[in-house]
Amino acid sequence: MSQDLSGRIILITGASRGIGRAAALACTKAGAELIITARTVAGLEELDDEIKQLGGHSTIVELDQGDHAAMPRLAQAIASRWGRLDGFVANAGQLGQMAPMPHIDAEIFERTMDINLISVWHQIAAFDALLRQSAAGRAVLVSSGVAHGAHAFWGGYAVSKAGLEAMGRAWAAESEQTGLRINMLNPGGTRTAMRAAAFPGENPDSLLSPATIAPAFVWMLSAKCDSQGKLYHASELI
Repeated sequence: MSQDLSGRIILITGASRGIGRAAALACTKAGAELIITARTVAGLEELDDEIKQLGGHSTIVELDQGDHAAMPRLAQAIASRWGRLDGFVANAGQLGQMAPMPHIDAEIFERTMDINLISVWHQIAAFDALLRQSAAGRAVLVSSGVAHGAHAFWGGYAVSKAGLEAMGRAWAAESEQTGLRINMLNPGGTRTAMRAAAFPGENPDSLLSPATIAPAFVWMLSAKCDSQGKLYHASELI
């Protein structure tokens, strides 16, 4: 399901490692110019080196998801330089505390909500107008299988991802009459540091690598993807 992203400006949060990093490299190979964000500049610099080796170009932005005031500043910088945003991947997130719901530390619960859900709302508010300036704006909100069903001890993470999907569906419904398309992606079991923290006894070789699922992002960010408000499973698209 290879797609051409040539000339498209795509922003990926949490790009310094794992799924975000793999998505950035796949988008580079498809021809996109990237804006990559994370808290760790060293990781972004390593990714930028790889992007350059592939013949691509990226702009590094050190960004803490909890810094809400930074979102409109970033949007203004993008508007000044490019005047639009063709793609947005809301990937950055945190696992939070794996514990019974009444026992989760309040500060950790609130931080998990902030990073995984509230910060994405701030990004939507900041980037919506830029995405609508694109001839084919595309947004991908990275969700999780725990957003559905009952999953003991997944606490704040499950709540935040369920909220993210509800927010994405609402945003999509509000964008029906525009060229902007918003969808959600469940990566499934993927070999990442977050997955290892959640399942410490799991054999990582039994999981898909981030690079394997990365083509799903490329397709969802392409003009060919005209779905609206749909939850995709990465396994459907690779």
